[in-house]
Amino acid sequence: MPLLGAHMSIAGGYYKAVKAAAELGMDTVQIFTKNNNQWRAKALTDEDVRLFKEAMEETGLRMPCAHDSYLINIASPKDELWEKSLDALVVEMERAEALGLAGVVMHPGSYVDSSEEAGLKRIIKGLNEAIKRTKGFAVEFWLENTAGQGTNLGHRFEHLATLIDGVKDDTRIGVCIDTCHTFAAGYGLKSKKEYNATMSELDDIVGLDRVRAFHLNDSKKPQGSRVDRHDHIGEGELGLDPFKHVLKDNRFAKLPMYLETKKEDRDGEAMDAVNLRTLRSLL
Repeated sequence: MPLLGAHMSIAGGYYKAVKAAAELGMDTVQIFTKNNNQWRAKALTDEDVRLFKEAMEETGLRMPCAHDSYLINIASPKDELWEKSLDALVVEMERAEALGLAGVVMHPGSYVDSSEEAGLKRIIKGLNEAIKRTKGFAVEFWLENTAGQGTNLGHRFEHLATLIDGVKDDTRIGVCIDTCHTFAAGYGLKSKKEYNATMSELDDIVGLDRVRAFHLNDSKKPQGSRVDRHDHIGEGELGLDPFKHVLKDNRFAKLPMYLETKKEDRDGEAMDAVNLRTLRSLL
């Protein structure tokens, strides 16, 4: 059975994200390792790490991961931003390694005013350097497929394959598949036939053995919109069937799957709990 969880806040301490996830009945958790809208971060303390690992052990949560900062763009044609992004990515990996996380989910990047080809080359260069700088680490780089807004790369499975093929040491490279992004990028997921065709394409181009995790999000926008707007499970354009297809797919039975839906309450109950219950009802 897949491990189900959500992205949780680290406000007040990393361990609080774990405790909050456990209280809502989650099996796993995704966090930011720092403020995701700032370049700088205060150093992790031994106490931060100890409390986080203790909370993981106490709660029994498994396969925790991080999502990298939204500021990072190793596809940037601007050297200064590229260098800054690379340094920030390495810091993210160092923090994730210290916390014992399984992977860091990262958006490939945006090529801005260059081109897809140039952007992909910049990402490959950045990944190779980041892998070199984190040699010996256990934590993996999880490339996330995107909806393809603006000049964002990663909305075609071919983009992910190009990045993986370009990396000299790909042993720590995996992918994270976001259901909302996949659908918004134009891939079919709703019927079993569409789902099977999309997964077959993913397998042919990237390889299902590269899939390390899923982001389970419904989509506010229609298929092929290239717009990234998450919705609660079963309440968007996807409906419930795609989630049933993913959850019942034995090839992904041991993977962590994280919600990234809006944090709000409904009738006094956290929507994370509602979404989890909905997902578990499909198993």
